[in-house]
Amino acid sequence: MKICNKCLKNKSEDKFRDHKKTCRQCEWRFAQRWLRVLVKERKLSPLERIANRLGYMGAGFIMISPYLLSYGKMGAITYIFGGLLCTPQVWVAKQWNLVVVNLNVTLGYLIYLYNL
Repeated sequence: MKICNKCLKNKSEDKFRDHKKTCRQCEWRFAQRWLRVLVKERKLSPLERIANRLGYMGAGFIMISPYLLSYGKMGAITYIFGGLLCTPQVWVAKQWNLVVVNLNVTLGYLIYLYNL
């Protein structure tokens, strides 16, 4: 029998992990409480929701674009739409490096399209 240093109850040896002074139940409670403290529960604003949906759609365009580049202008157009649609999501999240990357993709494929 061992005494748990958290709940101060006398428990059998199988309720403890090897070389631990806290019982499994108290360890689990502490871990759950700690995880709840780390996570902030909040709802997304309408702006964030629409930006996320646009971002997913833009990511889909960007993922499909390499396969469409061989079909003339279609691949470049989908890259441009993808870059433009992904920009609001990263703008709302204030990830400025990704805003620049998306604008770079858009500008680069606009130049590519102009030179075709």
